[in-house]
Amino acid sequence: MPEVGALTQPGARMAIDIGGTFTDLVVLDPEAGALTLAKADTTPARLDDGVMKAFGESGIAPASVELLIHGTTVVINAITERRGVPTALVTTRGFRDVLLIGRANRPDLYNLAYRKPEPFVPRRRCFEVTGRMSHRGEVLAPLEPSELAGLAERIRHAEVEALAICLLHSWANPAHERAVAEGLAELLPGVEIVASHQISSQWREFERTSTTVLAAYVKPVVAGYLSSLSDRVRGAGVPGRLYVMRSAGGVSSFERAVAAPINLLESGPVAGVAAAAEAGRRIGAQHVLALDIGGTTAKTSAVRDGRMRIETLHHVERTPVSAGYPIQAPVVEIVEIGAGGGSIAWADDAGGLHVGPRSAGAEPGPVCYGRGGSEPTLTDANVVAGRLDPAYFLGGTMPLDAEAARGALTRLGSAIGEANPASVARGVLRYAVAQMAHALRLVTLRRGFDPRDFTFVAYGGAGPLHAVLLARELGISRTVIPPAPGHFSAFGMLLGGLRADAVRTHLGGLDAAALGSLFGELEQEATAALEDPSADSEVERFLELRYAGQEHTLEIPLPAGPIDDAALERLRGDFDRRSQEAYAFSLPSEVEVVAARVGVTAPFGRVEWPQAPTRAAHPFAPRQVDFDQHGGVCTAQVVDRGALEIGEDLAGPCIVEELASTTLVLPGQRVRRDDLGNLLIDEVDA
Repeated sequence: MPEVGALTQPGARMAIDIGGTFTDLVVLDPEAGALTLAKADTTPARLDDGVMKAFGESGIAPASVELLIHGTTVVINAITERRGVPTALVTTRGFRDVLLIGRANRPDLYNLAYRKPEPFVPRRRCFEVTGRMSHRGEVLAPLEPSELAGLAERIRHAEVEALAICLLHSWANPAHERAVAEGLAELLPGVEIVASHQISSQWREFERTSTTVLAAYVKPVVAGYLSSLSDRVRGAGVPGRLYVMRSAGGVSSFERAVAAPINLLESGPVAGVAAAAEAGRRIGAQHVLALDIGGTTAKTSAVRDGRMRIETLHHVERTPVSAGYPIQAPVVEIVEIGAGGGSIAWADDAGGLHVGPRSAGAEPGPVCYGRGGSEPTLTDANVVAGRLDPAYFLGGTMPLDAEAARGALTRLGSAIGEANPASVARGVLRYAVAQMAHALRLVTLRRGFDPRDFTFVAYGGAGPLHAVLLARELGISRTVIPPAPGHFSAFGMLLGGLRADAVRTHLGGLDAAALGSLFGELEQEATAALEDPSADSEVERFLELRYAGQEHTLEIPLPAGPIDDAALERLRGDFDRRSQEAYAFSLPSEVEVVAARVGVTAPFGRVEWPQAPTRAAHPFAPRQVDFDQHGGVCTAQVVDRGALEIGEDLAGPCIVEELASTTLVLPGQRVRRDDLGNLLIDEVDA
């Protein structure tokens, strides 16, 4: 589904985002701000096939691409689908069971049958070496180099392709770990080796070991994928620099990404949050609530004071009943649920209705796609409710089978005791919206923030279709649908620049001299990792703080400028206010520093807000749409987004159509287009 304003002159910036159902491509002429868009089916068996198909459909001259940025799901897919490589672990003698022991706290407290998640490295592939460091980095027991030959032989017999090395307290002194890694690299050619000091400089042995193991587990997969993609892109004639999106925002080269693959964990979704934050800045919104609904999942993140919230401890597969797997890497906080357009609606044994987390994905897709899918999805429910136009899906290039969708919902209805497919569709939509609203509350109310203080920015192929329902549910008065919402995450990749983060555990008080020295070292470390640092690099500084005697921390930004007593006094005040927001209390106790983080970004240059390619407006007739409890079934005006003039104002109920997305406007709301091309949807009485 291309929107082509094909570029032939050098200087084009290209971004490619792989989703669970579609692969999105955006090419931007940075001078004019003109966009070229393309969308192709994601190809799960070989992801680069979908990338190259989108490239071909875009009509872009390969020689014009100066810079290509890729957002990939290969890391998270390899972990969740258990498609990494056989991996071994080497740790300090006496700590072989660190992965099995994990943490004593458990999420499902009253479940007497609770089982911890199975570690990615079984106990038979966990090995030990003599030698021990203290938490201060002092040598308590010397390393025994003579053990390495026998250790290498045992690892060789384990038939692994990757090796994680995580020795006790190597965050404080990596000398032993470095020696073991170098020695085993010589003895085990062909085995990918990842040492914890290359990945994390933070304490907590279980979390650091888990991070190192997962990095080793996916490294050969990431290396193979990026190498294959690079070969195909170069073979197509692209001469430009190749980058991949990082989980903390910004990009890194393919080579650096392979060295630390765990930093690609949330590669694609982060770009959408960055774009939503930029949208907020450009319309003067200080707090932005971002929502991305694609074909497989719904993802949300809260941007406060124009800044994305970054976690330095992230969990994969964490649920209310599972502890998941901890990862010590900077990751933008994103809550993700299995409620996308392709999420399957199903009935349990008691006749209860559910939506997701299983998805029909790209193959076979929703029933209405006509590709062999037999289980109804959220997209099928939207077709039956009249919210999606079967004749204009993806701009009419992919007509949908409404009768097949109705039949699938009828079959689901027989399992839940409802014969009318329209009523079943309502139930599916209500369930999905309730799930999405819960996710939005997790990043706002759960964090001590009122969602009514946020501007809601919704994107993704299905985001604009559900945004106003969620805004009304949460009491949010303004919803923003940016230009080309179906490609917005891909566009977000073009907004940043090269980025590197440095995080270090540092236990102590608010001491200006010590913190000044610490931040100086971290800034040097992050800047050195940028690969191509520029003179106008942007530096962000953060401290993880807690009250003395507490366990949990809050990360507080440290303003630019010298670190002196006045700066630390402001920092203490910011921490007290944040504690009051998050936990409803503040204490007069001393404040302890637990960790420091520096993020350095070297921008590629300012990018103009996108102007979608011009095209003839498509004529639409009004149609019957089921707005459920917001107005029932009524006739809705349908307009082409491309036909809306700047400042033009429409009253709901109405539907705004465009090639890769549909925007729903409820009765009691108004929508207008601003001078940046955004759709602004407001409650009439707000």
